[in-house]
Amino acid sequence: MYDDGSPKRRHFGIEGSVFVVLILLSLGGIFITDFSPDDGYGYWLLMVFVFGLVSVFVSWLQTTHKDLDFGDILKAQGMHWFHTIIAVGAAALLNKSGQLQGLSADLVILLILGLSTMLDGYHIGWQFSMLGLFLIGCTIIIGYVDPFMWACVALAVVVIVGALLRGLSLHEED
Repeated sequence: MYDDGSPKRRHFGIEGSVFVVLILLSLGGIFITDFSPDDGYGYWLLMVFVFGLVSVFVSWLQTTHKDLDFGDILKAQGMHWFHTIIAVGAAALLNKSGQLQGLSADLVILLILGLSTMLDGYHIGWQFSMLGLFLIGCTIIIGYVDPFMWACVALAVVVIVGALLRGLSLHEED
């Protein structure tokens, strides 16, 4: 586990900003999915790479104040996101074969991305775990709520406020 949980040694401003940006990018993908599931599919494929790169960036930030070898972390992050890409590639093959179509393909990729992000939170920090839970929550909302966009926005607000309150409480313990 990379995160030692020490609030003093963390980059709360940068990590918090990254968290909010990833939530907003996710809401953008949900918006695209709402209007065009085919375009949403491509967007979520792209987001797997974006999330992977951002997690490497956050890991690098954390190594600047710790005695951790960035090479080891890069290797672990690379393997984590490589395995995610394999699962997403399998979903893409199912989409091409016709077994998954439209919104179903989007939801499978969103679910894989949510799981991978949530699991990466174990290494990077609680914000990535919350982000993964947010993505999985949105997947469920999309499956059950119509129209789903406003419900996902409401969930995003709750998650961002919760993360802000948790971050402030951790910072005050410092």
